[in-house]
Amino acid sequence: MSLITTEQVVLDLTGADRHEATRVLAERLVASGRCTDLDQFIADVRERESKMATGLPGGIGIPHARSAAITEPSLVFGRVADGIDWGAKDGPATLVFLIAAPEAGGDAHMQMLPKLARALMKKEFKEALAAATTEEEVVRIVSAEVALDAPAAAAPATAAPPTSAPAPAASPAPEDTPAAPAASSAAPATTVATAEPAKRSLTLVGVTSCPTGIAHTYMAAEGLEAAAAAAGHTMTVETQGSAGSKPLSAAQIAAADAVIFAHDLPVKDAGRFAGKPTVDVGVKKGISDGPALVAQAEALVAEWEADPSKAAAAAAAAASSGGLTTKVDEGASTLTRVRQWLMTGVSYMIPFVAAGGILIALGFMLAQFALGEQGAIEIVKYGLTAEGEFNIVQNFNPLSGTHWAALLFVIGAASFGFLVPILSGFIAFAIADRPGLVPGIVGGSIAATMGAGFLGGLATGVLGGLVARWVSGWNVAKGVRGVMPVVVIPIVSTLITAGLFITLLGRPIVALSEGLTSALEGMSGSSAVVLGLVLGAMMGFDLGGPVNKVAYAFATGGLGAAGAASDSAPLKIMAAVMAAGMVAPLAMALATTVRPQLFSEPERENGKAAWLLGASFISEGAIPFAAADPVRIIASSVVGSAVTGGLSMLFGTAIRAPHGGIWVTPIMGSITQVLLFVVAIAVGVVVMAGIVVALKSRDRRLAEVDAVATV
Repeated sequence: MSLITTEQVVLDLTGADRHEATRVLAERLVASGRCTDLDQFIADVRERESKMATGLPGGIGIPHARSAAITEPSLVFGRVADGIDWGAKDGPATLVFLIAAPEAGGDAHMQMLPKLARALMKKEFKEALAAATTEEEVVRIVSAEVALDAPAAAAPATAAPPTSAPAPAASPAPEDTPAAPAASSAAPATTVATAEPAKRSLTLVGVTSCPTGIAHTYMAAEGLEAAAAAAGHTMTVETQGSAGSKPLSAAQIAAADAVIFAHDLPVKDAGRFAGKPTVDVGVKKGISDGPALVAQAEALVAEWEADPSKAAAAAAAAASSGGLTTKVDEGASTLTRVRQWLMTGVSYMIPFVAAGGILIALGFMLAQFALGEQGAIEIVKYGLTAEGEFNIVQNFNPLSGTHWAALLFVIGAASFGFLVPILSGFIAFAIADRPGLVPGIVGGSIAATMGAGFLGGLATGVLGGLVARWVSGWNVAKGVRGVMPVVVIPIVSTLITAGLFITLLGRPIVALSEGLTSALEGMSGSSAVVLGLVLGAMMGFDLGGPVNKVAYAFATGGLGAAGAASDSAPLKIMAAVMAAGMVAPLAMALATTVRPQLFSEPERENGKAAWLLGASFISEGAIPFAAADPVRIIASSVVGSAVTGGLSMLFGTAIRAPHGGIWVTPIMGSITQVLLFVVAIAVGVVVMAGIVVALKSRDRRLAEVDAVATV
């Protein structure tokens, strides 16, 4: 069946207000057999209207709703001679489109509704409907517009860039073929291009969404794409609506100059866009103010280019959780996807590690002040379930430094207790979305209880995610679908994941984990230095890329096995990795300071921001330099970072915090530890900066010699 029939067209719609007019339109759905309960559907439409008025600029009203009373996606068109107030600021609506979608949605017809919503943004389409004289003519106009994009039915979901000339398609009827409107609609783009020939063409991305995901979502996308094209830019919009959505790829986001969010629901996985100039507004702004939003994006890009500190601040915010990638690109290779699954788990785990590690370290510091060198041994006796004087719930003394130290330790240890379950749960989440959380977290908790540690969390996360995704794909009877997410998937996937780990996988992984812990604890002398050199080189190799993240994940994963000791091998590894990760941005900041003539003006500005980024352990601060001169910068970074990693391990510096740079050095335990940590960083920074300056100076001299010889 088609989206609209002649029975669903009212050319002389009347009503005292929009509610009465909506009922008149809805009655046509009842008459055509597409609505089984008029009152229920009207209530659903009114509930939608209570969230946000559905009147649009240009005399349009689009009441719409999902409803259990609707049997298939449908449209009812009404034309009002004198107009009815539908909540738009510019006046009453004369063209009204009642859009009705089944509560479940998701069938082929759901691809047609977004296309129609986009058509409402086209001037010629609206003019043709306003001029139509018969119901059959309206049906032809609407059906032709929807049918035009049928070969590319996935277009709204894939957020493909808009075509350059969609307007003629909106003119299916003979009455809708005037040349003047088409020419006038194209004129603004020509005028803009002529008036500003020197303006740089930007690459923009965006996300649109509305409460029902039916109309506003796609109309906002169309409005933004059209506004961007008129301004001479390219834009790709991810529509998070009823017809589904293929997320923007990591490459598309990375290439974007700016981002525009036009949404009334939270943007899914908004962290993907961190570090980009962002315009954030409600969805209706995307429909009515597209050119203004594009202009805002242009202004933000210009501001960021003129003031690199803005980009630096955004990069710091993006890296606040370790700068880890949490976006899983379904189009990537298997190895890349596995790495992204693991990095997603690690990124969600980091806040627990940070909170636990820093609180435990603060507890140790306070215990040393209160009890001397035996303080750490003393506070681990305290707890919530300990007996007698060691139970801080029953015997907490606000005047006792020992009790405060024990309180910090207990809270920190509790945070650490979530490390493996959270790691496992969000690896499974990356694989199977929400269905993966239960088997992942439960499996991770069992792995932690069995002593399988970090490796056990990896195993249960991957296993739980794959099992949950498999169970979610079962083709079950319609009556069972409603209980699949809350009953069947969690029970079956958790039973399989936990059962396999307990009976088969757990014991060998426990043995492997214990062996790895013993090997790390037994490291000393040259073996520790070699490990530091390798980890340091990895941190400096791609400055926040996959190799850097592998080294970082190795370090943070070991923190859970550190125990109460303040100088165990995992803590030394964490210190070496953090120190090495600070080298590249600090070295480039130093190099641009001592030899500014070797660098361009933008590089010198980036160098100023790199001081703060490097001090905060944000390796990405050196990326602009590596992008401009990859061979020399990366080679220098690998050497300098390796030197720092090796020295840190040689000095035996240790830290519980997984992030923070110099700002967390006070919790290292002693002034000596802090000084040695700083010395290791300083040596690596000087080495890298020296190599960079030497290489650039040599190449500059060679270029000058070649120039003289040519003359």
